[in-house]
Amino acid sequence: MQSDEVRKIFEKTGAMLNGHFRLTSGRHSDRYFQCALVLQHPEYCGQLCRELAARFAGEDVEAVIGPAMGGILVAYEVARVLGVRSIFAERENGEMTLRRGFTIRPGEKLLVVEDVITTGGSVLEVMDVVRKSGGEVAGVGVLVNRSGGTVDLGVRTESLLDVPAVSYKPDDCPLCREGLPCVKPGSRQV
Repeated sequence: MQSDEVRKIFEKTGAMLNGHFRLTSGRHSDRYFQCALVLQHPEYCGQLCRELAARFAGEDVEAVIGPAMGGILVAYEVARVLGVRSIFAERENGEMTLRRGFTIRPGEKLLVVEDVITTGGSVLEVMDVVRKSGGEVAGVGVLVNRSGGTVDLGVRTESLLDVPAVSYKPDDCPLCREGLPCVKPGSRQV
């Protein structure tokens, strides 16, 4: 699957939004990827996750993990394709952790997945959870990489669509200066 095919899926489902948005990082941007609008369609979710899984086939991945919320469906579908189990990490008292009885065996190889990365913060937190649990990070797979190549996760990272993010510190945002209302469409409030 080529990146132009991925972009068309995001456009067709209305998942690539333009406007004035507050990102999870707290920064502001004129573009937002609402991956839930793509993932609500099992056909598209399946296509995208099959492609992501194919990029890690043969890597001896034993489980797939993603951060709640955005990474849950991606982790599940990639794990299904790879024939391994799927788990997710979530925040408890502001810290990413394993809950709900999920465990990681010492030495277990996990693929970390996410819907979108901009700063890579949530993915780095999940990688830390894997390592603190004694697991090994086999790589990172994301649907959309907005980092513009500025994020080095220290492991093999595959993305289906690379769209450099133009983002601003809130106190230096030209969209704010224009008086455009800023919205936070994601699942996590900042």
